Amino acid sequence: MFGFKKLKFSNGKNDFLSGLTVALALVPEAIAFAFVCNISPLTGLYAAFIVGLVTSVLGGRPGMISGATGAVAVVLASLVLEHGVEYLFAAVVLMGVLQLMAGIFRIGKFVRLIPHPVMLGFVNGLAIVIFLAQLSQFKNGTGADATWMSGLDLGVMLGLVILTMVICFFLPKLTKAMPASLVAIIVVTLIAIGLSSANVYHCRTVIDFVKMLDPNVSTLKGGLPAFHFPQVPFTMETLKIIFPYSVLAAAVGLIESLLTLTLVDEITETRGQGNRECLGQGTANLICGFFSAMGGCAMIGQSMINIKSGGRGRLSGITAAVALLAFVVVGSSFIEVIPVAALVGVMFMVVISTFEWSSIRIMKKIPKTDAFIIILVSGITVFEDLAIAVLVGVIVSALVFAWKKGSRIEIHSETNQEGSKVYHLRGQLFFGSARNFSDLFNPAEDPDDVIIDFHYSRVHDHSGIEAINALAERYTRLGKTLHLIDLSPECARLLNIAGDMVEVKIHEDLKAWHIATDRLA
Repeated sequence: MFGFKKLKFSNGKNDFLSGLTVALALVPEAIAFAFVCNISPLTGLYAAFIVGLVTSVLGGRPGMISGATGAVAVVLASLVLEHGVEYLFAAVVLMGVLQLMAGIFRIGKFVRLIPHPVMLGFVNGLAIVIFLAQLSQFKNGTGADATWMSGLDLGVMLGLVILTMVICFFLPKLTKAMPASLVAIIVVTLIAIGLSSANVYHCRTVIDFVKMLDPNVSTLKGGLPAFHFPQVPFTMETLKIIFPYSVLAAAVGLIESLLTLTLVDEITETRGQGNRECLGQGTANLICGFFSAMGGCAMIGQSMINIKSGGRGRLSGITAAVALLAFVVVGSSFIEVIPVAALVGVMFMVVISTFEWSSIRIMKKIPKTDAFIIILVSGITVFEDLAIAVLVGVIVSALVFAWKKGSRIEIHSETNQEGSKVYHLRGQLFFGSARNFSDLFNPAEDPDDVIIDFHYSRVHDHSGIEAINALAERYTRLGKTLHLIDLSPECARLLNIAGDMVEVKIHEDLKAWHIATDRLA
């Protein structure tokens, strides 16, 4: 099913070095998302390892990075507060099962229905969310007691962030032998160590950030994740508790993963497999639930770091996951001394590369409805969440499309040699245009014999069928004969009133045209 023979490690050096860079960027976010979910940092780090490794091997998009994410953490946070962490593990298991079902039933293909303006809004909104998330690093303390940095603290923080961004921007212009973001992290870390050794200034490091979130945590060091069966009662009551959270987390995870897959497709000019990604995400989260991990999905920020650093193959994701676990098990001391400023600088570069700046330039050139959808989806992504933003964007796009198509139905009439009035219908007949279709005809003023030619029109749904039936009834009540020509066979079979009372001629070219409806009881 998964085609392991296609597992190729082309350009291994770039994939390996890029994976190391991604591993460094995964650490602080996995820790932060764990605290968002009110659980141990190791629970988030284990999720980043398991989800990252499994999706890199089984997923449908080489080069895409998955791990513990804020979208899933926010959904499951209230479950932990109300019922405890064991219910989270049970919910993640069910989340994985639901995602596996989505892959089995091939739901991943529906990501193609997401319009481009919705994609632009999603990308821009996510870039803004990533940017805003980094601003908390410029504060001292957490929660309501947090205060903005000032003086020397702010100056050093900004200086290191800017230095990281400068290295990330200019180094690729000089050489691409090593990922710029990895070089930037190493250089800034050495500078921070030098400042601290000289007693000039102590830069906030990853372990300082962890201690700020939880003073009880003294190190990131941990062992390998161990099998752990969720300690919850196996009752319908438990299912009622976890099911809503699992459904929402599964939906958010798949939407973010499939949209990230589509974005990586566009950047790399290749094509991933949406249904296979659903299977990979489901398998990863199922395993997470049995290994004390919080679950996750694709990460657009880390995926962009990987792609921009040259990571294209599955080896990059595998390297990131394995390196992350190595950092936790044996290399935690290295991760702990990395200054937060270096990671913030890398993420700021991700924001710059993720945001679709061209969408600003084209605002005046594209239809106003598309511009509105871009802004709407971006805003909802920032202030609500990704799943709601995409759902609203798709609904608004569909309504706009239906309105435009519904208003573009028209007729041209003529009288033939036999004295019959012939209407040539142009446009799509469906729920959005059914009312306009009915208003185009005036049976009282028409002659006794009328022909409606559907050669340049298509009937798409049951609303269109009912509109034809209603029109036929209007002509029949007046004792007039109505002919419908060039209808598809499916449409002719579904006609009720019109099928019995009018002549229906089917054009040979339309025999393969299928109508998207079933007869309603």
